[in-house]
Amino acid sequence: MDSYLQLVTRLGEASVKKHHDAYADVDWSHPNHRVEHDDPRFELGEDDALGATEWYRAQPGERRAQIGLHLIASRMRVGIDFECVLSRGLLEMAQALPSGAPEMRYALHEVIEEGQHSLMFQELIARIGLPVEGLYGLRLWGSRSVPAFARTDPERFFVHVLSGEAPIDFLQRRTLDKTRAVHPLLRRIMQIHVTEEARHICFAEQYLEHHVRAMSRWRRAQLALVAPFIVSGTVEPMMYLPRDVVRTQGIPRAVAVEANRSPLLRRDIDEGLRPIHTLMGRLGLLTRRTAPLWRFLGVGPQSATLAVA
Repeated sequence: MDSYLQLVTRLGEASVKKHHDAYADVDWSHPNHRVEHDDPRFELGEDDALGATEWYRAQPGERRAQIGLHLIASRMRVGIDFECVLSRGLLEMAQALPSGAPEMRYALHEVIEEGQHSLMFQELIARIGLPVEGLYGLRLWGSRSVPAFARTDPERFFVHVLSGEAPIDFLQRRTLDKTRAVHPLLRRIMQIHVTEEARHICFAEQYLEHHVRAMSRWRRAQLALVAPFIVSGTVEPMMYLPRDVVRTQGIPRAVAVEANRSPLLRRDIDEGLRPIHTLMGRLGLLTRRTAPLWRFLGVGPQSATLAVA
């Protein structure tokens, strides 16, 4: 308990020492930050599920760049929706905590940081100028119930949190690690985001580490059953081809299906969810008994060794 509270306190202090402002720390007016739809730096590589298709490779360079740029904008919009759900939940959590609890201070720090991230994402979307949709339909409706779990079932809420944060963090780190050129404005936004998301992911993981072990066997069994559904519902809008991009860019249905069934996408999902698989296995929520359900829903670990319990 002492080590957990010390960690939460350190994370709150780190938010004071190392934080960013969406406008003070991003030079939106710099000439190198201008966004052009035909910039080849936005083209998808052959390691991308859509970028590897013959249809995409056959398109003119400026069209390939615009499709890649539209994917960035669409995923940024989904990111804003995720941040909104997370922030509302953190406020519910803070309101339920006793005054002076270190988790309260950290939760409020994170709400501020998530707001700054959403401002950055929205500024970039505005400069891209392509239509984006974000969450819609049943996913949007279902997302409205998630913040309440932060008060009534916080362990379930933080599974939602990790399911939203881990794939986004993976995609952005992979972009930053690429050897080919990345647009400087996109690079700056992602650098800020992954730096602060590291704290958010750390807190969510440690919260689950500390609290899941104290749950009753019945509640832990319930969480083990619902966890793969949470992960599946959260991963799809971030990792699969968004319908707004498919529709606006005129991507043939057969190409979209090919990309969404690509082994490259399967690889990305597996790598993006690896921290969640490892944590769920360590907590006894992903086991040899539950792993088939994870795999049936398309979010199970490719390596059976991760289902350790």
